[in-house]
Amino acid sequence: MTLHIRPAQPSDAPQILAFITELADYERARHEVVASVADIERSLFGEGATTHGLICLQDDQPIGFAVYFFSYSTWLGRNGVYLEDLYVSPESRGSGAGKALLKQLAREAVAKDCGRLEWSVLDWNEPAIQFYKSIGAVAQDEWVRYRMEGEGLRRFAED
Repeated sequence: MTLHIRPAQPSDAPQILAFITELADYERARHEVVASVADIERSLFGEGATTHGLICLQDDQPIGFAVYFFSYSTWLGRNGVYLEDLYVSPESRGSGAGKALLKQLAREAVAKDCGRLEWSVLDWNEPAIQFYKSIGAVAQDEWVRYRMEGEGLRRFAED
């Protein structure tokens, strides 16, 4: 078994959307996925795209992906990497693919002099939490994430 990580390409957009849908199923939120292949093509590969993707291949077959973007820390005065999604297909979990994707992101963060690599995990996703702890990640329990979206976001923007 050979794992290979490479930057995502426009031709990967349908596979990325399939992985996103599988991840949403796992997170019990498939009904929230409204993205289309065209949305993925535009947001990851269009002119001025600020989001990036990685594809993990096992023996030349896609088995996982990561989507990330660069953030900024005013306290550090440096960029960071925010991992939006990390997913490995169920049959490939335990193969080292998740760790390989995270290592590639860590290498990119270090190469670009970023001060941190961050992500969120659902509080009930115990397998992921244990995996992240096993690689030395530390939970940031003192921060509470907030969100505005959809109609609430539009309403607030108009007020």
